[in-house]
Amino acid sequence: MQTHVTLDQRLKKVVSYIPQGAVLADIGSDHAFVPCYCIQQGLVERAIAGEVNVGPMEAAQGQVALVQLDEQIEVRLGSGLTVLAPGEVTAVTIAGMGGTLIATILEEGKAHLSGEERLILQPNVDAVDVRKWLLEHGYALLSEAIVKENGKIYEILVAEKGEEMIYAEDADIRKWELLFGPQLMREKAPAFIEKWQAEQQKRQFILEQMQRGNDSELLQEKITTIRRLIEKMKEVTS
Repeated sequence: MQTHVTLDQRLKKVVSYIPQGAVLADIGSDHAFVPCYCIQQGLVERAIAGEVNVGPMEAAQGQVALVQLDEQIEVRLGSGLTVLAPGEVTAVTIAGMGGTLIATILEEGKAHLSGEERLILQPNVDAVDVRKWLLEHGYALLSEAIVKENGKIYEILVAEKGEEMIYAEDADIRKWELLFGPQLMREKAPAFIEKWQAEQQKRQFILEQMQRGNDSELLQEKITTIRRLIEKMKEVTS
């Protein structure tokens, strides 16, 4: 545990999108490092740290007690957003888990959101599932970032309720924007290029294995799909 809480570059980037003076909910808080850091740095007024399991909740409580922030940070036990009442917070962070799980947390807990919160979401993988959920539920994607740390690459998505303006109207283009990130694929940061070149190599290996298989119609459809994906990966990384 830390008396003066520090964060890695990934979480510092997440925290940078929290509005000054917000009331924060950090879901899946992992020792409550993000809430503790935000309070110590004067970034938020108060915070809620949510954990679904007793062990992590107790670890978070211990960390909060250690830095004597019990009056400003409340640790709650519960599943995802169900620890919140609608309108209770102005910013929500969910970081360090898969995009499919984050989308599930948002879907299962949407009744606990007022629609006034800023969502700052950092999926380790499958960011496409998070983007789809946000788009389908009327959230505008305000910003995207991509960060490389300790050999891993992470995406960060920031959204608020509102009219979506960042995606293309064309359905085919939008499909690719949901996968790659509309802002990220335009900026083409080095970490973005590295991520999708690595994914391209993985798909190329899979394609080569599939081409050794039988000549069924279903297999040929899958091969065609993977070839199209590889072509698109080449396009966005060029």
